[in-house]
Amino acid sequence: MVILGLDPGYATVGYGVIEAGCGRCRPIAYGAIETPKTARFPDRLKYIGDETAKLIARYNPDAIAIEELFFQDNRKTAILVAEARGVMLYVAETSGKCLFEYTPLQIKQALTGYGRAQKCQIQQMVKVMLCLEKIPKPDDAADALAVAITHSQTNTALGAFKI
Repeated sequence: MVILGLDPGYATVGYGVIEAGCGRCRPIAYGAIETPKTARFPDRLKYIGDETAKLIARYNPDAIAIEELFFQDNRKTAILVAEARGVMLYVAETSGKCLFEYTPLQIKQALTGYGRAQKCQIQQMVKVMLCLEKIPKPDDAADALAVAITHSQTNTALGAFKI
């Protein structure tokens, strides 16, 4: 099963594509969609939508997993990221692919067994679980791979590995 993981943002959207099954996960691709900093916000949203659609078309995932938002302080940023996330949800849903959402707590628990794990611990687990030589960069890509791994771990029918 091919899983596309998405880490929402409006300046940078992380993506990670893995193949899960037969007791393991294998990385296919990862990276980031970076929106033009000087573009109007609606143009940035369109760019995110277009690039998300291209990822879905290119990798033809069986499932799309996206991180839910968690913000404590900056409400303006939270609203902008929520709008970008809404675009990604719309594109994913209209693609006809199965769409799943995971909270940061669920992601941390799936990768480390501890819901208050630090970002560096999550990144290290992504590296180890996918047998990568180094932690994926940018951080948004590592986060997106963590979302995809979480989906593989949460859905036991996939036969993905368990820790």
